[in-house]
Amino acid sequence: MCDALVAAPGRTTSGRTLFGKNSDRPESECQPLLQFPSAQHAPGTRLQCTHIAIPQVAETYGVVGHSPWWVWGFEHGVNEHAVAIGNLTVFSKEPVEEKLGLIGMDLVRLGLERGRSAREALEVMAGLLEAHGQGGPAFAPGAAGYHNGFAIADPEETWLLQTSNRRWAARRARTDALSNHFSLTDDWEIASRDLEAFARFEGWWSGSERLDVTRAYRNPHVPGLISEGRFARSHALLERAGDDLDAATLQAFLRDHLEGGPVRLPGSTPDEDAYYTLCMHSEPVGTTTASLVAELPSDRSTPWPVWVSFGTPCTGIFLPVYLEGVIPAVLAVGGESPDLESAWWSFKALQDAASTDFPRHTPRIRDAWKDLETRVASERVEIERGAAADPGEASEQLTAFMTRIWTEAIRSARELASSLES
Repeated sequence: MCDALVAAPGRTTSGRTLFGKNSDRPESECQPLLQFPSAQHAPGTRLQCTHIAIPQVAETYGVVGHSPWWVWGFEHGVNEHAVAIGNLTVFSKEPVEEKLGLIGMDLVRLGLERGRSAREALEVMAGLLEAHGQGGPAFAPGAAGYHNGFAIADPEETWLLQTSNRRWAARRARTDALSNHFSLTDDWEIASRDLEAFARFEGWWSGSERLDVTRAYRNPHVPGLISEGRFARSHALLERAGDDLDAATLQAFLRDHLEGGPVRLPGSTPDEDAYYTLCMHSEPVGTTTASLVAELPSDRSTPWPVWVSFGTPCTGIFLPVYLEGVIPAVLAVGGESPDLESAWWSFKALQDAASTDFPRHTPRIRDAWKDLETRVASERVEIERGAAADPGEASEQLTAFMTRIWTEAIRSARELASSLES
């Protein structure tokens, strides 16, 4: 599943593009945060992705992103050029190819590693999609694959891309959201050459007017309640915020549980829209397992934070990571089995403890995080300023800051989980 929100610079308090996304996956699928530096690659190098190997390019950019433990690619991430990308399942009338290809998460990471702007990343992803397809397990090892939508943002513009096997369409966005269904209509700006011809061949489009992507490609047999409510809620939250959008606002949106705010309320069933909130606890459809929010600056002379959370954001905490430093190793640890040396599994344990009574436990957890959130908000400004003033020591300063705050957060998550269980 998943939801993504974007806001153009004119709608944000900082004047920067905002990008936010929840990754909704199987609730016990560990999703560490991985970092890869920029690199040069020899001619003829092959790159092994999740299912297939493809030719490597001469240069790849520094990236950080959340990656399900068994996947090569990212659910969402950011690169050194302030490009942010996230993928979302969409349901097409067209069956997913049986042939193995590049799954949506591979395309996210490839777009980040090879794109210096949102448009360049889109072109990279579209070209790879057409060349290799997107077949193969993507929801879990051995499970079915799926088609993908993508939000692709940089400091200047944002693109929304939606796909069906090797076909795709995209348009620019200002303030917008994506969820788990086709939402492009006849407003698309660029597309694969055979997008309309294929729809006509299959009998999905016979009109003389411009192709409506949603009307032609959306699978009518997938219940709309899985994503329609979340899609409408995202747009309502963005509209309500007006021009007062910042990173903290998007973090709150990603925690949203309708009338409960950040608190998951009992009582709804899978037959109701209210069951599928932006912060998802909606098995077997999916649960939010990782989140990311970023303000994307045009001027990158000062280090800038990427805010990440592990597990459900209603019980977790958003803290910054910096591409200019080295993220703590504990953030990249985690596999199939529970491991309290892993940041992800530590926050999953807190989420599990809270799930015994969300209305009672979530307010206590949110209160417990306030002190750390306040201190980080204050301290990071000085840390970033100091790192910008002394570039030679910037990596060391930012690495030490990340290590300190994340060590405290993980320890607090474990203590909170124990206190709720007792």
